Amino acid sequence: MRILIIEDDAAIADAIGAALTQAGHAVDRLASGRQADTALRDHPYDLVVLDLGLPDVDGIELLRRLRARADAVPVLVATAREELEERVRALDLGADDYLVKPFALREFEARARALLRRRTTQGVPELQLGRMRLDLPRRRAQVDGTPLELTPREFGLLEALASRLDRVMSREQLIEALCSWDTTLTDNGLDIAVYRLRRKLDGSGVRIRTVRGLGYLLEAADALT
Repeated sequence: MRILIIEDDAAIADAIGAALTQAGHAVDRLASGRQADTALRDHPYDLVVLDLGLPDVDGIELLRRLRARADAVPVLVATAREELEERVRALDLGADDYLVKPFALREFEARARALLRRRTTQGVPELQLGRMRLDLPRRRAQVDGTPLELTPREFGLLEALASRLDRVMSREQLIEALCSWDTTLTDNGLDIAVYRLRRKLDGSGVRIRTVRGLGYLLEAADALT
């Protein structure tokens, strides 16, 4: 999943960014509300972590603009503002969760996982696809109870395709989902990741199908045409 952190405190951004990256997500970071507003218009995200006390555009205004565009991306507010009125205002404007600083990193990770799970699978933490079980919160996959050894990139690719089961994802969408601004994935790199994941999915009851000129989709292995 691709996550945007909007936070002007470098230490906090470093800590939560490292935790999300270690969990296998692609993470972008911005300290400016104006830059974040532009990024949210130009790039699709699966989660936004939003500080309210930004140096230029206030986080509340950024949230208002986001929801005014009918963008339903989950927003986790992480702020030092602890007043009840601030919480109510942010939630009424469309924030999905509200976390007051200082907070425990484990709690932040759990709240982020919950929002991502709701985003990708309508709240269902596990998916059964053919003979494969996909555990999204723990980022694990099993075939007939046997763990499927996947690299973070391979799991990210599987997760992106599984979240849009039986729907085509373009190459551009997959690259966007797997990369943050400070990492790159070439067309050749995507081809390699798809090839390796296909080999590991052999015998799992699901397959990655190439739709010529459009992209890839994940489907039941017996859905041959």
